[in-house]
Amino acid sequence: MKFLPFLRPLLEFSFAVLAIILGLRFITSFFSRESKVYRPMFLRQLYLLFWPLLCMGVGLPFLASFVYLGSISSAFELVLLLALASVVLGFSIPALVLHAQYYARNLRTTLVFDPKQNRLEVYEGRVRIPFRQADMVRVERVTCKSRRLFWSNYDYVRLYLRTGEVLTLTSILTNLEPLAEFLRNTNLQHRESWFCFA
Repeated sequence: MKFLPFLRPLLEFSFAVLAIILGLRFITSFFSRESKVYRPMFLRQLYLLFWPLLCMGVGLPFLASFVYLGSISSAFELVLLLALASVVLGFSIPALVLHAQYYARNLRTTLVFDPKQNRLEVYEGRVRIPFRQADMVRVERVTCKSRRLFWSNYDYVRLYLRTGEVLTLTSILTNLEPLAEFLRNTNLQHRESWFCFA
């Protein structure tokens, strides 16, 4: 149990850094206008990962205390421990897996989207992928069937271009509802899934 005295200052430091970052972001949001350029940003990731990380942050130390202290003395406690572990991991792991997949897919992607100017551009790295709205053969929008799960905010839009190229824009970039509304006049197909693997 030597790691517990070290863990508290580390958690306090992490909380202080997070509070400073969020405070600065909140203050600077008053002086900035709404951006039309979307990348995988820290606050968007924090928004998506808040509940899964909170669930793991509350549940896993409790589970770890049982394992490290070896205080499981009856079958009833073991059943309760397994039930708690399945709830914590069952709600958190799918969201973390989806987040990792979306992050890997759109790590270098930049979306420039301004519906008022009729502007939709996608960049991979610094290279712009040239296409117009008329070049889209089909647009596929995939959302989660449930709105109450930790991973229900993870969805994506796939743009099928005439060149055969397929562009996948995930919710790690931004909320995709305005983009789907912008593309409503294309061949937009909506599909629901329990896990929106892109």
